[in-house]
Amino acid sequence: MVLAVAFSLTFFLMAVGLIVQSWPILKASSVRELLLSDVWRPHEERFGFLPFILGTLWVTGISVILAIPLCLLTAVFLSEYAHRRIREAVMPLVDLLAGIPSVIYGVWGFLVIVPLIKDRIAPAFGTTSTGYCVLAGGMVLAIMIFPVIINVMLEVFRAVPHEMRTAALALGATRWQMVKSVVLRKAMPGIVAACVLGFSRAFGETMAVLMVVGNRVKIPKSPFDAGYPLPALIANKYGETASDPLYASALLLSALILLGVVFGFNALARVILVRVEKLAQ
Repeated sequence: MVLAVAFSLTFFLMAVGLIVQSWPILKASSVRELLLSDVWRPHEERFGFLPFILGTLWVTGISVILAIPLCLLTAVFLSEYAHRRIREAVMPLVDLLAGIPSVIYGVWGFLVIVPLIKDRIAPAFGTTSTGYCVLAGGMVLAIMIFPVIINVMLEVFRAVPHEMRTAALALGATRWQMVKSVVLRKAMPGIVAACVLGFSRAFGETMAVLMVVGNRVKIPKSPFDAGYPLPALIANKYGETASDPLYASALLLSALILLGVVFGFNALARVILVRVEKLAQ
């Protein structure tokens, strides 16, 4: 019981610790200035988090936009169309993606995605890019969140009663009509929850994004612009704050922002999944 309670309280202990360590910067500057200012000059004690917040949203949004259609089609195929042997062969490979270290994804993005954007994708859209941009980070993250979204969607599809499928087919519906009108409609809250979980998984990713996103303190105007997400800021700069307590407090505030966003999206996903389970019963 003691261990169970301790594990349950770990998140709140982390939150309290970050709030305490972030208090100096919260006293020195208003929350409005910290969140809405785009000026980042630590030597002048000016800490505007807006470029980092928007950079994080750009990378995460691109990853979710790329991942959701691919994951949904994959989950539908594996759940409703694929032979059992195909499913048993594919799922271990999908799960393997979740076990690959993020630095491997970063190296792969550096070697493959960055040159692809620089030489192929950016010229195709009539622009130029170094390849180190928020689009590169989003493409790498999209692959990283595949296992999370696919596995949750498969669980949600399994929760749809089999009798509903057979009833639709007995009424003359084709398999695709059954999937579209019965399975997807019944599982829609769970699909949304899977997307929210994927978003929260991508929001806090550090190493892979750090290696391909460019790390420039500016607000991205297009997918081909460099960005600087919050996790990359913490990883890159925290070692420089030993002699500047206010700077360290600002970076810990960015960690608190990340923790709060991830907690909010996970809580939302949990509420949606509970609703799906109740509907299935």
